[in-house]
Amino acid sequence: MERPVPDPVREPHWLRETRSTYDRVATSYADLLADALEHSPTDRAVLGLFADLVGPGARVADLGCGPGRLTAHLVDRGLAARGIDLSPGMVATARERHPGVEFEVGDLRALPLGDATLHGALAWYSLIHVPPDVRPAVVAELARVLRPGGELVVAFQVGDDVRRLREAYGHTGLGMDAWRLEPDEVTGLLAGAGIHVHLRLVRDPEGMEKTPQPYLVGRRD
Repeated sequence: MERPVPDPVREPHWLRETRSTYDRVATSYADLLADALEHSPTDRAVLGLFADLVGPGARVADLGCGPGRLTAHLVDRGLAARGIDLSPGMVATARERHPGVEFEVGDLRALPLGDATLHGALAWYSLIHVPPDVRPAVVAELARVLRPGGELVVAFQVGDDVRRLREAYGHTGLGMDAWRLEPDEVTGLLAGAGIHVHLRLVRDPEGMEKTPQPYLVGRRD
């Protein structure tokens, strides 16, 4: 059973800010990260592990897919991958740059997916824009769409603070919050939703990154 998207009239301010910011930066964001996977063997290794865990042809979703670079990579790895993102601008950019891959607009709070329909999902730097009080419900929604035994990969930045992003991806005058998260906190949130982490990997910051970057791989009960 698919859940309806929440009423946009009642959308919280943080969600509208996040959508507006990513709509504005969609093209420059896509340009900046277009070849990022080529320079990140750790990212490729984690995505490769995910593909091996779910198996060829598995139904998976990239939740918070942005311009679709990881979704397309998973398709190239032989998965039946689709991308879902809050930002219509990001979805339009993804469709333009990765024709033949399925992308749609969607909200992490009420995903346009049926119960237990996915073999796996990515939440790749998407939880960082979800406020603490909303995070448990979002994680429960991620669990809802995974079938028992389904795999989830979560990536984020280490920390316990929130940053106000005013300049990013070649743009100024932005306004969007991004939370750094502690691996133990995220592991606990996942466990509370019935997803148990079986692999934790933390790499050192690279390039312009300022904090370690964790990857958690969990399996739904």
